[in-house]
Amino acid sequence: MRIGAHVRTPGGLRTAVESARAIGAEAAQLFISNPRAWSGPRPDTAERFGREWRQGGIGPLFVHAPYLVNIASPNPDFVLKSLELCRKSVVACAIAGADGFVVHAGSGGPGEQPDAVARAAATLRLILDETEGTNLIVELMAATTGAVASTWPEAAGLFELVDDARLRVCGDTCHLFVAGYALDEPEGVDACFAELRASGVADRLTLIHANDAKFPRGSRRDRHENIGEGEIGLEGFRAVLRQPEVADISVIVETPHGGELHRRDVNRLRTLAP
Repeated sequence: MRIGAHVRTPGGLRTAVESARAIGAEAAQLFISNPRAWSGPRPDTAERFGREWRQGGIGPLFVHAPYLVNIASPNPDFVLKSLELCRKSVVACAIAGADGFVVHAGSGGPGEQPDAVARAAATLRLILDETEGTNLIVELMAATTGAVASTWPEAAGLFELVDDARLRVCGDTCHLFVAGYALDEPEGVDACFAELRASGVADRLTLIHANDAKFPRGSRRDRHENIGEGEIGLEGFRAVLRQPEVADISVIVETPHGGELHRRDVNRLRTLAP
């Protein structure tokens, strides 16, 4: 298990190694292009950054899709722009040597779940056509309105439609909790991971986003909190980190504020890990 954080790079990608090292990260996630723009990453920038990251020797690197991406949008133009941005991003990930590109499962409009799932599956297939040397990782949603996949069985259904063994899954503890999984109780954590195994996607779990939750279980409100300071609590995270599926993957915090608080959250998770 490698524990790290989503690294902020206000000075550009050249600051990523230093920022990751400052919080004691053994793995990191970041944006490889402007997270609020459609322009996407430049291949030459990705090549230079990848070289610097490898020289830094931090550990696994994951790239998160920009905020704008919605692979299941009911707006065809928005889906097309999301697809093109993801295509550019997975190419850049391969150039940089990233271990995975993380994209949310997406959301459709109210009452059109089957159509939204079909759009997400079709878009993922097209992204996979450009994916080489890095994992395409689908992050489960927080059961917000129109969400394509927020549970392990929903992920399994989406993956069955995509029908590509290269697809991987990311579980966000805050998302799972506000979607209804009882991660605030050891028994609830056991039940959550039992459902993961029963759904048939346990071997695709590649990444955990470790975030406490500001709002109660089942609230469908996606607001992250620092580790041990939200509704999940330290014992919930202890139980998550002791699941066999988590033993050999990366665990990334996306908690508020970053910096010293990220360092504290990373250290707290280490004390809870087996």
